[in-house]
Amino acid sequence: MSVGAITARGLLAATADESGGSAAPREVELLLSHALGHDRAWLYAHADDPLVAADAVQFHALLLRRATGEPVAYIVGRREFWSLDFAVTPDVLIPRPETELLVELALRRIAQNTQVEIADLGTGSGAIALALAHERPRARVTATDASVAALTVARGNAQRLGFGNVEFAQGDWCAALADRKFDLIVSNPPYIAATDAHLGRGDLRFEPRAALTSGADGLDAIRAIVRAAPAHLQPGGWLLLEHGHDQGAGVRALLEKSGFVEVSTARDLEGRERVSGGRSA
Repeated sequence: MSVGAITARGLLAATADESGGSAAPREVELLLSHALGHDRAWLYAHADDPLVAADAVQFHALLLRRATGEPVAYIVGRREFWSLDFAVTPDVLIPRPETELLVELALRRIAQNTQVEIADLGTGSGAIALALAHERPRARVTATDASVAALTVARGNAQRLGFGNVEFAQGDWCAALADRKFDLIVSNPPYIAATDAHLGRGDLRFEPRAALTSGADGLDAIRAIVRAAPAHLQPGGWLLLEHGHDQGAGVRALLEKSGFVEVSTARDLEGRERVSGGRSA
């Protein structure tokens, strides 16, 4: 394709023709916006402005990376979650829309304008912790991760977004909490079985394996959290955990065995069991 006197509109149209319509339009627009160093609103407003050849070359380089399966979020270094813009790197999981259910359920258990203590275990990019900090500015949120690299990403997001009610601690699950107690503990831990075939497909191929898999049945991390969490919850405090669509019954059994009451599971928008939790007796 010639790149002389090309425009954003022309690049998008040519990409659609070359891919036979198989390329997702929103992804292509995000990649072009990133190549040009502007947001998508600028892209529409300046769709017919002439571009230099280097812009088109950069855009096609990004398309080639996407063609190998590399997630768009890693290519552009950003992903939106809870209407907040998060920096992401291959050191952290890509925040996903279904995880917003965990945030919604947590907010139902935190009254507005109350000073509560919240812990987010395995924070990754900080998406859950910062979404809660945003919605409950009087809460103090502690975000933990075993990965120093992940904590670097999360701290950077907190600083860039301007949240001062979040602190960070390095360590494995509840071990990072020392002897502190919380009103609410949330976590989106690894819950995929180590032999799951999905690990070799799609975006999962590029994401950190330690943040995805947890033992033969995927429940090792959840077992560790459920076992240790009661010692870190105030009386009546809540534990909420995201998990796989076929793990609800197993997680509920673990919660009940550890003495949690009001144990239940919530389903996501597609009707799949997604988040289980219980209250400390």
